[in-house]
Amino acid sequence: MPASSPCIRLCILNPVTRLCDGCGRTGDEIAAWGALSEPERLRIMASLPARLAAAHPEPEPAPAPARVA
Repeated sequence: MPASSPCIRLCILNPVTRLCDGCGRTGDEIAAWGALSEPERLRIMASLPARLAAAHPEPEPAPAPARVA
């Protein structure tokens, strides 16, 4: 059985966040992935959506234009 992986083949380590823009892992996590146990991989994978959301927050919607009467 292959190891679980969040990789989506968009491997770009962001120089600001230090996270992969594709999966959200750190460079150290990516390097160690093959040596991690399945429970460790699953624990990290569970944290990735929140990690990516914090690193790339949705922009605030622009306010509606003022109505002129």
